[in-house]
Amino acid sequence: MGRAGPKAGRAERPPYLTQGDVDALLAARHDRPFDVLGVHRSGRSAWCVALVPDATGVTATVGRKSVPLERLEGPLFAGRVPNSKVPHRLTATYPDGASWSFDDPYRFGPVLGEMDQHLIGEGSHRRLWTALGAHVTTCEDVEGTHFAVWAPNAQRVSVVGDFNIWDGRRHPMRRVCQTGVWEIFLPGAREGMLYKYEIAPRDGAPFLKADPMGFGAEHPPCTSSVVRDITGYDWADADWMDRRAALQRRDAPISIYEVHLGSWRRGGDDRRLGYAEMATELVEYALWMGFTHLELLPITEFPFDGSWGYQPLGMYAPTIRFGPPDAFRALVEAAHKAGLGVILDWVPGHFPSDDHGLALFDGTHLYEHADPREGFHQDWNTLIYNYGRTEVRNFLTANALYWLREYHVDGLRVDAVASML
Repeated sequence: MGRAGPKAGRAERPPYLTQGDVDALLAARHDRPFDVLGVHRSGRSAWCVALVPDATGVTATVGRKSVPLERLEGPLFAGRVPNSKVPHRLTATYPDGASWSFDDPYRFGPVLGEMDQHLIGEGSHRRLWTALGAHVTTCEDVEGTHFAVWAPNAQRVSVVGDFNIWDGRRHPMRRVCQTGVWEIFLPGAREGMLYKYEIAPRDGAPFLKADPMGFGAEHPPCTSSVVRDITGYDWADADWMDRRAALQRRDAPISIYEVHLGSWRRGGDDRRLGYAEMATELVEYALWMGFTHLELLPITEFPFDGSWGYQPLGMYAPTIRFGPPDAFRALVEAAHKAGLGVILDWVPGHFPSDDHGLALFDGTHLYEHADPREGFHQDWNTLIYNYGRTEVRNFLTANALYWLREYHVDGLRVDAVASML
């Protein structure tokens, strides 16, 4: 084991690992970390390279054999291992004597398939949310979360969060071909953990962004995304869904109750009611009043209460102000079981310029127009989506389908159409 200084100079470097690779990894600027981290063959030898900040030592376990890795420079360790085809784990030791064993994220192959890549590339992925975002899943019998984000002009993207002490050096992501997407499967990342993406632009310092496709978010004013598993909800509104087309014919009678969930009614101590309480109180009230539908002012996650939801940033996340995603599903389900349809106010026309949001997402004008004469809404001090970009249109059209499919919403009322035109 080399000394813990910045350059030990004793370890044998794998032939494929250049000094440029080492410098880029240590500077957190490497754009293809999967090419050098993990286990790779070179000639007749297999090598393991691991980047583990703060560790005093790292051991790779391949099959039944454990091999101490030597320090190359700083937090970068490397060594020969017996086999490149057997899944490996790493054990890191720290100055206080503690140790931590974990599955190396860089031993897992790509998760996004060729069809996902093709559809993302041409901007026609109708279920874009199934490919991007944070998905709790199992890879090679290991439980974790797959993260994927579109940031085509970034030099490097890392996922940071509760699982890696928010350190962008630890988990740089894989660039997926020419799609502009970055992905990584992180063993052990699970439901409820906070995360963001650390993006290193072509020029300038790295910065943090919330997930545009995140299914959950922290309570404002906090701004992190939250890993939410939105699969497996056991819907009990089949009768409504079977009859919905007939109930919502163009010539069917309709009476809509428009409601802002944050101010409709208060609980004890002047607190907001949650989705669960609304599933009883709001549904019963609307039914008693003779309405056929509820129209909810925007419930997509938004940073500022004063906007009433009309300046959203988390287009794929029901606001946590009233509960987690399944609680919102339960509200929709309760309305359907009572014979009420649910319409959402949907805001695809503009978004606020908060630092954690879509503005200059990868260091460039990605979601918005570069020219403020096209892309800045002077009345609302918000940014306008660049509808000329196929990926942006895909982001929005997939979002409309997302609410209809994943949350059984019955319709969307599109806000600010005049300003969009």
